[in-house]
Amino acid sequence: MDVKDAISKRRSIRKYQRKEVPLDLIRELIDAARLAPSGSNAQPCRYYLVRDNEIKEKLKENQIFEQDFVYQAPALIACCADLQSYRQGIKGWSEENENRALRDLSIASAFLVLRATELGLATCYVGWMKKDRIKDVLDIPRNYIVPFVIAVGYANEQPKSLPRKSIDEVLLYAGGQQK
Repeated sequence: MDVKDAISKRRSIRKYQRKEVPLDLIRELIDAARLAPSGSNAQPCRYYLVRDNEIKEKLKENQIFEQDFVYQAPALIACCADLQSYRQGIKGWSEENENRALRDLSIASAFLVLRATELGLATCYVGWMKKDRIKDVLDIPRNYIVPFVIAVGYANEQPKSLPRKSIDEVLLYAGGQQK
């Protein structure tokens, strides 16, 4: 499978088989993510792996996720970024570290998800959660942001592709029409 195939085959999966994802495959996903670019090569991304049912139960008791399917996924990867990873005081540049971290984590997580697709795994981004409370349950440092979690497992559904806008609807030309 090439990257284009992985992009076209990827779906957000909310039903998973009751089958554990081997740690070596999880490590493959993290390896893909760690190879992603980051601003100033800060490499701010950190990943908290949840496979233990007791920890999932603690997440459920604390009502971390609004969607029940999340607790049923064989593995959850809390995608975090350390805001202290970035150099301060770049002359003439005022981008906030949180914006930089969100950008870098988004790129890395896309690599992770595409690698998962290539390996026959299913994923779903989950952003609808209590972001501060998950830090308490998983003992994540306060200076980390946790914008989303990725549920990982083997699909127990095959959703159809959703309609997408055409290239002409999303490609805009600076200065007007293409010549």
